[in-house]
Amino acid sequence: MALFDVPIATLHGEPSSLAQYKGKALLLVNVASKCGLTPQYEGLEKLQETFGDRGFSVLGFPCNQFGGQEPGTPEEIATFCSTTYGVTFPMFEKIDVNGEHRHPIYQELTKTPDAEGNAGDIQWNFEKFLVSPSGEVVARFRPRTDPQDPAVIEAITANLPG
Repeated sequence: MALFDVPIATLHGEPSSLAQYKGKALLLVNVASKCGLTPQYEGLEKLQETFGDRGFSVLGFPCNQFGGQEPGTPEEIATFCSTTYGVTFPMFEKIDVNGEHRHPIYQELTKTPDAEGNAGDIQWNFEKFLVSPSGEVVARFRPRTDPQDPAVIEAITANLPG
């Protein structure tokens, strides 16, 4: 199943999919509000501001599977992200990214290996996947890779449309 065809709800529960982002470079990230890596929201938002008008978007997927670090309701998550980090990029419903109830989007994403050639389970919050405008997963960055890392920025710029 193509990533663009998988149904998923927005953070506020409206039915959606990634189809509306076809033609853009995307950075899909499993996020959490109470994690040591939560300050990465700042770098993710900076990517959104830098490249958003060039056919790029960060997409956030809250997940509570790692140390219970995303316990909030959709409203609490939205408020935290906007007031603490000024997040403007789209956020989707809280999902599982590993295990028996792994969301179909992450079933596809986790097939992609990282720079060391390792595919499989998400290691922790803030694992990042770069998807090309055609829907191909072209890069995987592990949680400790900062969103402003030169390798991330280089991969994004190489995949911007047009």
